[in-house]
Amino acid sequence: MQTNEERRVTAVVTWQGELLGEVGPFPVDSPHWAEAACVVDGLTDRIGVPAVVLRLLSVDGGEGGRGGLVRYHVEALERPAAELEPAPVDGELADHPLRLPWATADGLRAALDWAGAELAALGRPALGPAEQVKTWNLSGLFRIPTADGPVWLKTTPPFGVDEARAIALFATADPALVPGVLAADDHRVLLEQVPGVDCWGVPEDAMLDAVENLARAQAALAGRRDPALSDRTPAALAGAFGELLASGKVTDLSAEELAAAHALTGQLPGIADALAACGLPESPVHGDYHPGNWRHRDGVTVAIDFSDAFFGHPAFDGLRARPFLSPERWAEARGRWVAAWRELAPGSDPERALELAAPLMHVYYAIRYQEFLDGIEPSERIYHEGDPAGEIRRALEAVAG
Repeated sequence: MQTNEERRVTAVVTWQGELLGEVGPFPVDSPHWAEAACVVDGLTDRIGVPAVVLRLLSVDGGEGGRGGLVRYHVEALERPAAELEPAPVDGELADHPLRLPWATADGLRAALDWAGAELAALGRPALGPAEQVKTWNLSGLFRIPTADGPVWLKTTPPFGVDEARAIALFATADPALVPGVLAADDHRVLLEQVPGVDCWGVPEDAMLDAVENLARAQAALAGRRDPALSDRTPAALAGAFGELLASGKVTDLSAEELAAAHALTGQLPGIADALAACGLPESPVHGDYHPGNWRHRDGVTVAIDFSDAFFGHPAFDGLRARPFLSPERWAEARGRWVAAWRELAPGSDPERALELAAPLMHVYYAIRYQEFLDGIEPSERIYHEGDPAGEIRRALEAVAG
């Protein structure tokens, strides 16, 4: 079995609905299953024609979205000259009602055609073919070259948020906080490229202004309930969590854990009341506010990926970065968040809010991960299997102190 850091790829190749065969396995540079550019490059070198990754078919030996032997369905954009090895497929290419549009050749082509038409209408036509960067059950991502710099095409699922609308909402508070939207339609959005780097391990402290910038925007947007954003307020989560447990969908909890989760349901209204008493306003929430979704350059930090935005408590965003930072960096991020909200909401208790919000945040993620699982086809559930139960366990740990 391969280690978590090694990904080898087998590509099951089709062209205009015809199964041509398979290629591989061959190694790729990135261990992440969703990273498509290296898969496309490796396959193109081997078959001599451009191709796009449609979806993941299976994984052997990987975990956590990384490593292993990964099989993909790939669509060739031209017919290869050479014959490929026979592909042993057993119903893997059959249609599925939950297959996402960009996981089909026709749907992906439609998204790229839409992007090309929108760019042409803007007087900014593409200068070359779109480069596939990422594809998985939550999004498809392409980089498109133009004379005025790259543009990003992002596609999102029906259970995702209207990202352009969420970005527009935050832009009313702070236009510099968000990427520029060029066009949007039916869970497709064209975004200006955000210069800089993702803030994974950025050594300078300047990136932490992301914490304060979002807090200021949320204070300005306090109470703004856009219909595009789901109600994930602490009070609403109590009922939604009970519904999740009653559904029986979370099957990988022990009897003891399940009993504790049901008991937690009864505690959540009281936790919600105590959180409200901390004096911070409910507001639009980014929903996945960690350093990988902060882009930093020359003292400016921009937030990206608003596809999980909702209306709820800002402490959820305040807590989100914690598992992605070292204890020292988290202490500084936490301190900045607390200081910002003390200034923005005089008389509030943001430190206490972070403590109280922790179990509620994990309850939210348990619910959200189950929504992912409910909305994606079986082969790609591997990305999220076990996540609802994992978040429930974290909620129980948080409430236990």
